[in-house]
Amino acid sequence: MCTEKTPVVTAPQPAPAEGGLRARKKQRTRDSIRRHAYQLFAEQGYEATTVDQIAAAAEVSPSTFFRYFPAKEDLVHADDYNPMLAEALRSRPADEPVMDSIRLTLAESFDRILGGDREELLLRTRLTLTDPAVRAGAMDEQLRSQADVAAMIGERTGRPADDLDVTAAAAAIIAVSMAVVHHWAERDGAPDLADLYDRQFARLAEGLRF
Repeated sequence: MCTEKTPVVTAPQPAPAEGGLRARKKQRTRDSIRRHAYQLFAEQGYEATTVDQIAAAAEVSPSTFFRYFPAKEDLVHADDYNPMLAEALRSRPADEPVMDSIRLTLAESFDRILGGDREELLLRTRLTLTDPAVRAGAMDEQLRSQADVAAMIGERTGRPADDLDVTAAAAAIIAVSMAVVHHWAERDGAPDLADLYDRQFARLAEGLRF
């Protein structure tokens, strides 16, 4: 049976000099937990896989698992791509239209996103489409991603992230992203995902100008 979620006491923050090493160690632990979880999902199915099994496979305690992922569903919903995309977006020319910057940033990032995570992304998307427990939390993750994109647009344009034009544009971007990745997953990942994004975002850019 899955171990129940327990409160976790946050450890004291390290000294600044240790921050980089500590952050890398935490990211390695997070990546290991998720990698082993998806191996188990692929082997025995999402529902049949427990938190205890994932923790044992990753050689961490269940309490450590919950420190990184508050619930099993968060393995599917947690998205590490947005910070990477935000960093890449900052490198684009400041006078470039926002939608063009986002489209080109995605194109440049797909090798990194799909190089090691293609099967994980495919399985995550399938679970979002088919598993009731996972699907129930998908809206919360969609709203978080929308807020992240709105923040990116606001940073690029100097407009508030809660400006209606900005939030509506972010909502459109997320909706198109969801449609594209669902289309890709429903066809077993056969289409070129980067090409699908590029084509649909180019169409979206025709109506969204910042």
